[in-house]
Amino acid sequence: MTSTTRTQVRLRPEIAGLPAYRQGRPAASDALKLSSNENPFPPLPGVVEAAVGDGAINRYPDATAARLRAALAARFDVDVDEVHVGAGSVSLIAQLLLAVAGAGDEVVYPWRSFEAYPSLVTVTGATSVQVPLTADHRHDLDAMADAIGDRTRAVIVCSPNNPTGSIVTETELRSFLDRVPESVLVILDEAYREFVVDPSIADGASIVREHPNVVLLRTFSKAYGLAGLRVGYAIGDRALLDAARSTAIPLAVTGLAENAALESLARDDEMLERVSVLVGRRSEQLDAVRAAGLRVPEPHGNFLWLDAGEQTGAVAGVLERHGIIGRAFPGSGVRISIGEQEATARLTAAAAEIVALLEPGHPLLGGPSRKG
Repeated sequence: MTSTTRTQVRLRPEIAGLPAYRQGRPAASDALKLSSNENPFPPLPGVVEAAVGDGAINRYPDATAARLRAALAARFDVDVDEVHVGAGSVSLIAQLLLAVAGAGDEVVYPWRSFEAYPSLVTVTGATSVQVPLTADHRHDLDAMADAIGDRTRAVIVCSPNNPTGSIVTETELRSFLDRVPESVLVILDEAYREFVVDPSIADGASIVREHPNVVLLRTFSKAYGLAGLRVGYAIGDRALLDAARSTAIPLAVTGLAENAALESLARDDEMLERVSVLVGRRSEQLDAVRAAGLRVPEPHGNFLWLDAGEQTGAVAGVLERHGIIGRAFPGSGVRISIGEQEATARLTAAAAEIVALLEPGHPLLGGPSRKG
């Protein structure tokens, strides 16, 4: 077979036209890679050693991740069958959507939000219903509730929202759930929950106990620094998680990942110390770019959002010239992860250049934007 061979296999049209997931760009040796929301710290002490364990990688892992599920069940005070573990929270979203949605169905979610949502919905055969964020980059939950119809099978809520950093409050989420039919799955994506210090955020762990149609998702990729091992988890009703388990690729969570996650759970105090450092850097970098004259929404994850719009390419170019590789979303904006301390000085210089670049009245200009 040569590189010019063209297959005659019929592909689903929507899959043939589906772009592959695009990672954050790598960085040169003299630049900072702030494009993938990675934790700049290595795994917690002892985690790498625990991951390797007895080194028996010639054996298959436990397909149920029973030890990790038991530990998480104890932490959340739920039954072990109300916990499901997958290869990162994105795989869990895929499994849940496959379990409830198919051709002719709809999935409602905010936009802009996590860039994998559209592809995950398309793969199921369902149709995306994207509900625009509010002017201050937050979920428009009233509009999302209005978008739910007879064909809706699932709704995704992302808090903190990736890439804008906004949260959904307890009051907002409870009011929203009062409008969602019990037959519609609600996926509460909390991949960045550990970075939130605002007490008004919705308590997903309590919500899932009261609403059996809600599934809570979290991950070890961000705060725990295990992005390279791919392990996340879901908390929810057993029937929903059994359905997700039925759609999962078997043995996707490796033994190394389970070992590392278990050891990480035992080191929460150390994890929270590192999160505190990153939250401090987040505040410093937020203050720096706002002081320069940029209007940046209040961040609650480990990233900042620059609402660059049609100037996204130019803004990303300025950042790159200052040694910062952000995540550019063409026509929308640039997400900058909170990473190394040295990013603060680079962002300060870049922000001043961005202010000079933009025309008066651009939405990225004007200082702080509303908290939320």
